[in-house]
Amino acid sequence: MMLVNSPDSALDANLAIALDALLAEQSVTRAAARLHTSPAAMSRTLARLRRTLQDPLLVRAGQTMVPTPRALALREEAAAVVQRLGALLSPGTGVDPAALRGTFTLQTADLVGAALAPGLLRLAGREAPGVSFRLRAEEWEAGPALRDGRIDLEVGAIDHVDPETQVEELVSLRMVAAVRPGHPLTAGPLTPARLAAAQHVAVSRRGRFTGPLDSALAEQNLRRRVSIVLPGHLAAMALAARSDVVCLVPAALPGAAPSPLTDDAVALGLHLLDIPLPVPPVTIGMAWHPRHAADRAHRWLRDAVRRTLRPGACGGTGGSGGAGIGGPS
Repeated sequence: MMLVNSPDSALDANLAIALDALLAEQSVTRAAARLHTSPAAMSRTLARLRRTLQDPLLVRAGQTMVPTPRALALREEAAAVVQRLGALLSPGTGVDPAALRGTFTLQTADLVGAALAPGLLRLAGREAPGVSFRLRAEEWEAGPALRDGRIDLEVGAIDHVDPETQVEELVSLRMVAAVRPGHPLTAGPLTPARLAAAQHVAVSRRGRFTGPLDSALAEQNLRRRVSIVLPGHLAAMALAARSDVVCLVPAALPGAAPSPLTDDAVALGLHLLDIPLPVPPVTIGMAWHPRHAADRAHRWLRDAVRRTLRPGACGGTGGSGGAGIGGPS
């Protein structure tokens, strides 16, 4: 709908809506009822439309009103404009996952990525075959990377706060000791002293030798022997499967369903031993930038991650940026 430049022609969506009602009803009274306003208010709006469009639009013909040629020419266009306004200003409709196309980029620790990949591929194959995934190592600070759009989602142990980033906690896990079959620690009860005396591999992106287990051992006046530090859990578990080193692995809390983050340790044949010390649990969450909060495609991604790491779960809250899995990083 073209409006002429006049003092009365400022863009006003309500004018377009009123014009559509007046031209459809061809009656001030009926148009007023349609828009839930008074006939007097609608008469004033008609007067404003006449000034704006420089055309009477509706004129008397006995007991009725008839549209002018200009009004007839505008009727379909006015209806289309109102329809487009309604679509523009209404909440988005639900996304059909089957219609999604594109790539989601996630930043995760290697163990989280290994746990996520099979579930994400399975869900995408069943629901969103046009979607692909790019999983990146934890090479970027999560907050700026999410803000800049370099990654769509950070999944892991969220270890620092970025006020604008939204976070949902997914699952809490405990750390257990993983050793090869026939390892000396599998014979007899595992005590803090025996655990400390064993040879350990630590996992840390920053090359740190100590973590929460060391703090728990220190409370018992014990100190473990860390022989090697590796940057990822998968490499550490592979080493534990082929040597006598002890590797820490996340596992489900007692009474909870098994966690997919333990699947690779089980596949390697590692024995999982409860640590006889109060080591803090690890919380796995996902973080995203608020611009994606209402995006339906991103909601599908978050739900897919949720269903993979915490089957049957839903919901989330806001908070921070991300990191790795337990222990030093």
